[in-house]
Amino acid sequence: MTKKYKLTSESKEVWGVKLYRIEAVSDFGSVSKGERGGFVEKEENLSQEGDAWVFGDARVFGDAQVFGNARVLGNAQVFGNARVFGDAQVFGNARVFGDAQVFGNAQVFGDAQVLGNAQVYKNEKLIGGYFYHTKQKSEKVEVMKNDDSYETLCSNPKYEKGEKEMDLSGQEVEVKIAGKTYKAIIK
Repeated sequence: MTKKYKLTSESKEVWGVKLYRIEAVSDFGSVSKGERGGFVEKEENLSQEGDAWVFGDARVFGDAQVFGNARVLGNAQVFGNARVFGDAQVFGNARVFGDAQVFGNAQVFGDAQVLGNAQVYKNEKLIGGYFYHTKQKSEKVEVMKNDDSYETLCSNPKYEKGEKEMDLSGQEVEVKIAGKTYKAIIK
């Protein structure tokens, strides 16, 4: 396999992990030979195939992978076991991590954070907020109020109190969305 980039001696440390700036060793896509890119921990983070590239000060590390024609730009970070592929773009100060996936023509930018097992795909554009989980339509989601400031979204929850499971059926909960408060009863 012909390599499209190499790791340079320029490095930086992020959370105790040494990352290396990349440099193109051939022309591909919109990248020219000799062009310096962003930072990766190891070659496995950025595919040598396709037109995928890490630009600017963007960082990819851990077991994260960028491949296909995907682009990571600006100060974006992709790490953990995250995957960015297809024609997806992650840029600005966005972060994709955990087991999250961004693919298709999706764009994640601004201060958006995609984590957990969330999937952002097709033509979705996320500019801010936290995206934790992509659920199946049949999956039951409940809101559990922790206190006056916090709520927890639970997917197919099971509650345990001592040796018995708690039944929350019929309990009323409040959900705040875009400043509006909605009341719901758990079925």
